[in-house]
Amino acid sequence: MNIRRAHTPTLLLSLTAAAASYGAPIATPATVAAETTPATTSPKLPAVTPEAGGYDIGLLLGSQLVHDGVTPIVPLETVIRGLKDAAGGRAITAEERGAAARFMRDARDALVEKNRAAGREFLERNAKQRGVMTTPSGLQYRVLNKGDSNAKSPAPTDQVTVRYRATLIDGTEFDRSDTHERPAIFRVNSVFKGWQEALLAMTPGAKWQLFVPPELGYGANSPPAVPPGALLIYELELMQVEPSAPTDLGAAKHRPASGGPMTSPSPARSQH
Repeated sequence: MNIRRAHTPTLLLSLTAAAASYGAPIATPATVAAETTPATTSPKLPAVTPEAGGYDIGLLLGSQLVHDGVTPIVPLETVIRGLKDAAGGRAITAEERGAAARFMRDARDALVEKNRAAGREFLERNAKQRGVMTTPSGLQYRVLNKGDSNAKSPAPTDQVTVRYRATLIDGTEFDRSDTHERPAIFRVNSVFKGWQEALLAMTPGAKWQLFVPPELGYGANSPPAVPPGALLIYELELMQVEPSAPTDLGAAKHRPASGGPMTSPSPARSQH
């Protein structure tokens, strides 16, 4: 996933503040580390022209509207008319702000339910496929490689190194560990429930195909590349397990982490 593209919709949400509590993305460890790095350590980027910057703002707006399920039910002409009126100095009223927030919330809720229904249908069919196992939580998996039978599975606080490929039901790839600058290394209990459950049962060298229902994944608060409420499919390979060092809160504050799907926050904390 392109980290910069994944996070710039938070700028869009600041422009549409009324809807900021609905569907903002969830920060990954790698992105948090990148964003908290002092500016002096990064090379100065070239200036963006007004034409390029304006087009990129339009892309951000459009991608967020698609992500929130707005575009299928709203003519883009009305969105453009609102943008022109606001740019011309027309102030938005409290009533209009509230109406915009309600509309975006309702559109997103409808999209979430649609995706959840598609996920339930997929899991029902998939459960009948050869080699697919279903756990009590609803997680489905297929063992592609059993791994080292003499090794121990990681503990919740252990640090693991993994390789993974992530797709949606339709086969669209939205993330792959090989595309990141650093290996996917993280503590087991720092990722969402579907991965935690699988990793706690795997041993080094194991490779599983996971079918993660939304309640065990990102749920409704998904990052921009993932439709809200979507079922996720992963090929997950456990490469290495290391016991966690004693916790040093001061060091942990500044320690960069990388890779892996971060635990989805509760709605009250939702902000990517």
